[in-house]
Amino acid sequence: SGSLRGAEYPLAFPAFTWEVRANDRNYHKQFKKRFAFCLSKQKYAGNAIKTAKYNVFTFLPLNLYEQFHRMANIYFVFVILLQTFPAISTLPWYSLLFPLSCLLIIRGVRDLIDDIGRHQSDRNINNRPCEILCGKSFRRQKWCDICVGDIVRLRKDSLVPADMLLLCSSEPSSLCYVETSDIDGETNLKFRQALLVTHQELVREESMAAFDGTVTCEEPNSRMHSFTGTLSWRGQTYPLDSERILLRGCRLRNTDLCYGLVLYAGFDTKIMRNCGKIKRKKTKLDHMMDRLVIIVSGANTSCSASL
Repeated sequence: SGSLRGAEYPLAFPAFTWEVRANDRNYHKQFKKRFAFCLSKQKYAGNAIKTAKYNVFTFLPLNLYEQFHRMANIYFVFVILLQTFPAISTLPWYSLLFPLSCLLIIRGVRDLIDDIGRHQSDRNINNRPCEILCGKSFRRQKWCDICVGDIVRLRKDSLVPADMLLLCSSEPSSLCYVETSDIDGETNLKFRQALLVTHQELVREESMAAFDGTVTCEEPNSRMHSFTGTLSWRGQTYPLDSERILLRGCRLRNTDLCYGLVLYAGFDTKIMRNCGKIKRKKTKLDHMMDRLVIIVSGANTSCSASL
């Protein structure tokens, strides 16, 4: 693991805008980014995730909004509105409202049950235990408590909670073996190795608590097998690549202990960037039904106009 001269860094890596300082939560909390109009949020995301679509307040409006993307439901509402005019009414309007309401309720209950499952899954993941360096010792906390810049200790067979720079491990030369089956489906073990300088210097909890290195790297992205950055520490700059990184979702194998510096957390991690947002899905049958409803309603309108 060679070093780069600090003076050459700005010219060699001009696109690096993601800066992580070890053991310095206050530094990362001061940065915000704009995401809508005048609204802003923290630049460095927390490690808690939320994949559920609804909450107590948004379930009813969002679910009705999604259901009325089906042309059949809009058509029935239009027919019900027409039945409120006595001059053209053939049936009581409430006789058509009842079956539509039943359909909306059944689909709403189904969506609610699915989303409750997502909430439960989110809670289980966010509440998984981990060991975070607090002060001069590691304390048992939850995944959702992890922040960018924290140093986390992992034990054998544990899942990696965030994208981390491997600092050292219990293996010779700080090798670390991981299984990536949850990411790419491959069951064969892959090895990662820490920088020689961190392997030699970070040998005790006291030295990790005093570690003040700065990682400057690329912004969060979805490229699973690439990473480029540098570690600056004690006046020296060391290049980093994907062989130094432990990704969220990997499982530690054949390694008793390893220590990592959190670079990306929560939805900034590569695996979560690849998941994307939950989108409203429509089957081919739904698309065909929408077209048929438009054709039928258009034909009825033409017939009414000719009469």
